[in-house]
Amino acid sequence: MRVLLWLLVCLITALPVTAQTTPDRSATGGAQTLADIMARQNGETLDDSFRRDNTGDPTGAATVPQLGTRGGASDPEFWRALRYGSADVRVSAGGEVATVLVQDGGMNWLNFRAGPLRQYGGWLLLGTLALLAVFYLLRGKIRIDGEMTGHTVTRFKAVERFGHWLLAGSFILLGITGLITLFGRVLIAPYLGKEVNATLLEAGKWVHNNVAWAFIAGLVITFVMWVAHNLPSRTDLVWISQAGGIIGSKHPPAKKFNAGQKVIFWSVVLFGSSIALTGVSLLFPYELPLFASSFALINDIGLSGLLGLGELPTDLAPQEEMQLAQLWHAILGFVLMAIILAHIYIGSIGMEGAYDAMGSGEVDEAWAKQHHSIWLEEIQQDRHNTHSVSDRGSSAD
Repeated sequence: MRVLLWLLVCLITALPVTAQTTPDRSATGGAQTLADIMARQNGETLDDSFRRDNTGDPTGAATVPQLGTRGGASDPEFWRALRYGSADVRVSAGGEVATVLVQDGGMNWLNFRAGPLRQYGGWLLLGTLALLAVFYLLRGKIRIDGEMTGHTVTRFKAVERFGHWLLAGSFILLGITGLITLFGRVLIAPYLGKEVNATLLEAGKWVHNNVAWAFIAGLVITFVMWVAHNLPSRTDLVWISQAGGIIGSKHPPAKKFNAGQKVIFWSVVLFGSSIALTGVSLLFPYELPLFASSFALINDIGLSGLLGLGELPTDLAPQEEMQLAQLWHAILGFVLMAIILAHIYIGSIGMEGAYDAMGSGEVDEAWAKQHHSIWLEEIQQDRHNTHSVSDRGSSAD
């Protein structure tokens, strides 16, 4: 989890930095200039200490006669102090969270969400679909060599299929509702109207927040059932060296899960766990902050300096925690959706007989021999041993 959070830090902070010189603000009395405004609009890094530190001087103002009612701090200076979190705010209810009246980082979150996140995330999904379409046109469906035997073997039991479909179904709903939330304003509202978009967003939020618990349950169930079968083994190297038989005509041996399926499994477990954790953090933002402690760890072990990130902030407002959690949640969501699209392809139109494994749970022995020969041999050996025991018991009677 920590490693994934570090990647988010690198993604957000490793942006091009433009060398700057202190501009001449004498004409504005030290206030921002048109050049400052244009620099921010162009996304350039701007040293705003001239505003952040300019929040009045009540102590020095005590010697100056004829002060106004604010005691040395003008209204602009007061609002700057609120914006940058340096104002002395006291509340009668709500605790420390309620003292945050203005949170400046919201614009950075909004710009990243409306810009790079939407752009690169959308292209990732469209690019994945395009590559799968091209691969299908070039390779076609992976067929079973020879004829079906008519004899089947149980590939997945009912409880395994339940865990899989609980996880898969909930993830599909979460993916769709998440995409509606991100793209609704630019893809739905302009064409179907704001009312339709608002209705979909309202329903999608309810679905997203509640189906998330089914996703977490499915994640736990599948991990417990299949983790032992997804540990790396030497046969994975053979499978990888032969590209899993997807490219070419070779059919490498494999156990219950081949190397490709193990990659899918651990991607779902690791990315899915991080998505689930940040999702719960977003549901309970004041009870489960994640990033301040993670940034502190990165600073303590010296990784931030090694990567040239400087000292990462460890004093984060709850709103900042939510913004970082939402971005990381969405980034990993896009990555996992792209992986699952490939998984859906190979489990449906990409490979003959693959869907039966999670449909009925039964697969033809010819399919099992071609794609999971070691696993089939183990099943057949277990059958043989069971029959041998039964035969000896019958002879004894």
